[in-house]
Amino acid sequence: MNESLLSSADKPQSDTVDEPDMAQPLVCLPFQQSIYLVGMMGAGKTTIGRALARRLGWEFVDLDHELESRCGVLLDEYTRQPGIVLATGGGAVLAAENRQHLHERGVVVYLRANADELFRRVARDRNRPLLQTDNPRQRLKELLEQREPLYDEVAHLAFDTGSLPITQTTRILLQRLQDYTASPAHQDSEQSD
Repeated sequence: MNESLLSSADKPQSDTVDEPDMAQPLVCLPFQQSIYLVGMMGAGKTTIGRALARRLGWEFVDLDHELESRCGVLLDEYTRQPGIVLATGGGAVLAAENRQHLHERGVVVYLRANADELFRRVARDRNRPLLQTDNPRQRLKELLEQREPLYDEVAHLAFDTGSLPITQTTRILLQRLQDYTASPAHQDSEQSD
């Protein structure tokens, strides 16, 4: 991982941020790559992703929802699309090929949260098959321990999510993205695609 940011972000507060907010100017970034959000369930990938896309004037794609509606869709397809903010499924990093596509084709942001915070955010969500166990808190902790090294490996930036409102979270993350400069190797791989 190239860089890390310790900040606060809140659990998704609203899923209705698809349209650009005309009260705020669109934000430009110093790179052309799409943004890929990785992290555990409950980290805020969908809500933060929607808010980022809105502020950038980009398309937002939630890969979990796309997989539900289009069985068999590959991560490869979406990592070839320019100008998107992509929220990956929590397990997208398990396959080495997916990690390679993500890391080489875009700017990967690992949205981090500790196991207790993640559990607090998803405890009432019955649409989490991986947590349908006798001890969902322990299962979440095990998943985090398994996946965290992979998130770290694929990420260009890490962003600790916390309890700020989504507008502040988005502003802080956008500033970090504006300050981000891709490594020469990352820029070269982008140009060769």
